[in-house]
Amino acid sequence: MGADKNNENPVIQVNKWDGCAVKNALDDAVKDVLTKKYNYIENFALLDGRLALCGVAITLAIIALLYDYLYPFPASKPVLLACVSLYFFLMGLLTLYITYKEKGIFVVAIQRDPAGFNPDLVWEASSYLKKHDDKYNLVLSVRNTATGQVNETNITKSVANFIDVNGVVITELVENAVTSMHDSLTNQRKEK
Repeated sequence: MGADKNNENPVIQVNKWDGCAVKNALDDAVKDVLTKKYNYIENFALLDGRLALCGVAITLAIIALLYDYLYPFPASKPVLLACVSLYFFLMGLLTLYITYKEKGIFVVAIQRDPAGFNPDLVWEASSYLKKHDDKYNLVLSVRNTATGQVNETNITKSVANFIDVNGVVITELVENAVTSMHDSLTNQRKEK
């Protein structure tokens, strides 16, 4: 990745044949629109949940390692068995958390009312790009924290709509797509 000195937007270049790199670059561009253009505050609670589970699992692995070092194998067998069992349980829990709680969400952004009268709005963006497919699926949703009402919109477009032949992400095109989705959700909220 390099930065264009004449433009305030950095130039993001990826290997256009690497699906994961393309998806991550487009996700980063979408996140930049929500956090920089709209000045929403990024909320890391979803990511913190994953990090907490991983932290507990790593702590268990360290405990097992230290206990086995201090009390070699035959004596450390019960502690090793407990730590390894709990570690695998936590990895299963982590898989469920990523699959059913995160659901591909890569950014959670909070829109605060400047006057402080209206409740906060929580914007979430999730995406997926199937293996060996060029269709980037972006889902943008907004949730009212007071009522719990959720509005959602999505687009499915070829990655060629956002990335040029050299693998450079065209941030203006990503911004236009996200702005269109954002405006659609804002209008839906106003109509209700």
